[in-house]
Amino acid sequence: MQFDQSRRSEFITLLGGAATWPLKAHAQQPEIKRRIGVLMPITADDPEAPLRVEAFAQGLQQFGWIDGRNVQIDYRWAGGKGDDARKYAAELIALAPDVIFALAASASLPLFSLWRPRSASS
Repeated sequence: MQFDQSRRSEFITLLGGAATWPLKAHAQQPEIKRRIGVLMPITADDPEAPLRVEAFAQGLQQFGWIDGRNVQIDYRWAGGKGDDARKYAAELIALAPDVIFALAASASLPLFSLWRPRSASS
């Protein structure tokens, strides 16, 4: 079977479009937004709080993670109180983040006492 010039160019155009279609479809997939839980041992109104949040955000940005774009960061502020740390640790665990970051041992201990690994089926 012989193609004339116009049919040949139509065929090449169609073939080229079909070859790039998976790339275009992949590019249009929405980016998965990851979730990070952060348990801070200070209060939200502590003068250091905005500095710590900014430093954390800048560190994530260096690796391409932008709060509100491809990652959601949930902060909880324990204020050095054990009961509050335990309550906020439970809140963060309930949100099922991809990772939980605790800034100090006083914040991480309640997480360890409450955290249960996900089962292999979840």
